[in-house]
Amino acid sequence: MKILVVEDERKLAALLKKGLEENGFAVDLAFDGTEGLHQAENYAYDAILLDLMLPEIDGLTVLRTLRERRNDVPVLIVTARGEISDKVEGLNIGADDYIAKPFDLAEVIARLRAAIRRNKGKPVPVVTVGDLAIDTNARTASRAGVAVALSSREYAMLEYLALNAGRVVTRTELMDHIYDTNYEWDSNVIEVHINHLRNKIDKGSGNRLIHTVRGAGYVLREG
Repeated sequence: MKILVVEDERKLAALLKKGLEENGFAVDLAFDGTEGLHQAENYAYDAILLDLMLPEIDGLTVLRTLRERRNDVPVLIVTARGEISDKVEGLNIGADDYIAKPFDLAEVIARLRAAIRRNKGKPVPVVTVGDLAIDTNARTASRAGVAVALSSREYAMLEYLALNAGRVVTRTELMDHIYDTNYEWDSNVIEVHINHLRNKIDKGSGNRLIHTVRGAGYVLREG
């Protein structure tokens, strides 16, 4: 999952990026509202952590603009402004959650994961496709009750496919959601990960779950 952190305190932004990456997220940073709005409108994100007190354009204006332009990416407001009126205004114009500073990173991560699942119509932490189970909190997978050992990238790809189960996901979409925007990737990296996943998920099973849709992409589904 790829997250945009819009935070003008650079030290805090760097700490958030490090902590989120250590927990399997790809992370982009923006340090003012203008850049945050630009990135949110031009790149694909699974959620945004948005400070309110930003230079150039404040966080509420960024959020309001996104919602007016029909951008429904989950937005979690993270701010030192903890007044009830601020929370109410943020939630009323389309924020998905509100986290007051100082915060605990574990809580931020839990709220991010919950917001992303809700946005995908998957409210519970364990996502199942047939006999495949993906625990989005523990970042683990099992098939028919047997644990499957996955690298961080393999898990990220499988989780994204699972949250979009039944829908064809293109190579570009996978790249956009499991790597940060500055990542330099080679042309066959997605195919390599897909092949590794197939060997771990589908090998030896009579019911293949990872399917290639020629000329379109990949889909996780039964049959």
